[in-house]
Amino acid sequence: MEQLHSLVLGEGEPMIILHGFLGMSDNWKTLGRHYAENGLQVHLVDQRNHGRSFHSDTFNYDVLSDDLYRYMREKGLSKAIIMGHSMGGKTAMQFACDHPEMTKKLIVADIAPKFYPPHHNSILSALKALDLAAIGSRKEAETALAEQIKEPGIRLFLLKNLYRAEKDRFALRINLDVLGERMNEVGENIGNTDIFEGPTLFIRGGNSEYIDTKDTPQIVRHFPLATVKTIPETGHWLHAENPDAYFTITKHFIES
Repeated sequence: MEQLHSLVLGEGEPMIILHGFLGMSDNWKTLGRHYAENGLQVHLVDQRNHGRSFHSDTFNYDVLSDDLYRYMREKGLSKAIIMGHSMGGKTAMQFACDHPEMTKKLIVADIAPKFYPPHHNSILSALKALDLAAIGSRKEAETALAEQIKEPGIRLFLLKNLYRAEKDRFALRINLDVLGERMNEVGENIGNTDIFEGPTLFIRGGNSEYIDTKDTPQIVRHFPLATVKTIPETGHWLHAENPDAYFTITKHFIES
């Protein structure tokens, strides 16, 4: 099996950060450096079919959890703090339940242990409509995306996947075809009987609909020691919208 690509920052206690759907490890560089400056060895990991990691036709939370297990073994990590956002949070939850002995603490950003109906179809459609052969610059790509995606922040987030495969040809790092075909897998829940009894923190965006108060019983059923914190006036990308608050809350949890 191929190894996941990662960027490792700092020295000290291991911490692994998992990005969300259509994201990559680069999304977490700034916060990763802050954690590293506070005595952690931070592993910013690209999950399969994302970033610089390998592409595969197989894509579900069981294999994403297995990928992380192999990564930790290959890196000689016996135990780590595991943090994940959105899809990465689902991977983190599944891994913690599969391998509690390797999970010191679990941090889940704006996702709950429940099924989410597919809701990224318009974004995938816009990306598939990009004529990469005809695009000569990142600005041209953004202009093309703007026809279907009105929010500038989402366009810039997606365009992090754009790179020059050759001098005169752009490509996307994400495995667009497989991720489109496996949309239902992205919304899937962790196993019905899965439990992680270690320290767990869920952080939700105050303006996000991904975690609701009615999700608390389900969270506690899977994660009995879980606490849920809210960052007011932030949406689903809460760590990018208010990184200072996000860092303060997570730092306190890590050090407690």
